[in-house]
Amino acid sequence: MTVLVHTRADLASALHAVPGEIAVVMTMGALHEGHRQLMRVARERAAFVVVTVFVNPLQFGPGEDYEKYPRTLEDDVAACRAEGADLVFAPARDDVYPHGAPSVTMHPGALGEILEGASRPGHFSGMLTVVEKLLLLTRADVAYFGEKDFQQLALIRRMARDLELPVEIVGVPTVREEDGLALSSRNRYLSPDQRRSALALSRALREGAAHSDPGAVLAAAHKILAEEPGVRLDYLALTGADLGPAPDEGPARLLVAARVGTTRLIDNVPLTLLKGA
Repeated sequence: MTVLVHTRADLASALHAVPGEIAVVMTMGALHEGHRQLMRVARERAAFVVVTVFVNPLQFGPGEDYEKYPRTLEDDVAACRAEGADLVFAPARDDVYPHGAPSVTMHPGALGEILEGASRPGHFSGMLTVVEKLLLLTRADVAYFGEKDFQQLALIRRMARDLELPVEIVGVPTVREEDGLALSSRNRYLSPDQRRSALALSRALREGAAHSDPGAVLAAAHKILAEEPGVRLDYLALTGADLGPAPDEGPARLLVAARVGTTRLIDNVPLTLLKGA
């Protein structure tokens, strides 16, 4: 049975004397198959699975979609119930930030200033702040995050390491539609024509990852994106597996962000570079 709670007090009561490992899946709601996959992976391992549903105002910048971000709690709870989650924590803003907007927040450091951080100033500070609060409130032993938001995952891992938080951070591969589009709660904003244009992102990543020379990787991906007029590129970046500089050879990551209509989408894929390939 899945229990829904809204307050800190009810959350603490529900977690009192929970036996075994607690896993948390953090979401902003509007759950899709990607979120459900996180729950399934958590359910395979942990004795008790908590799903949080909270649209965090701190990680939205001016002009972003905080007010219109989809809120579908009834459907979200039904999805959590179907996947066997034990508890859904869906707090109000005042329950997460009882003293108002926090004056002390998490600083993401240099890793938070590139890619998404450069395009969305303040986003990662807000994200890390709420993640740290929810890790503490849920008493999580392990937390699951999707690799689609790869920079977010990297920063959460860095925060847990640097602050010695007693929690394991686990990344789960991106879940995609049959045509390759990475699942996102923002996909619902796309018109049919825009959705067809959005496929250029995953197609560009596939084409790039088919190569192993850095120049060829970027050239192949840029070609696909340039041929789709409905896509306005924000960035296309080839980095190391930890988002540092791309190596001459070894594991790497190819990341893209772009606007399709008014909707901003991100995606990424792993690949392996070979020197002299």
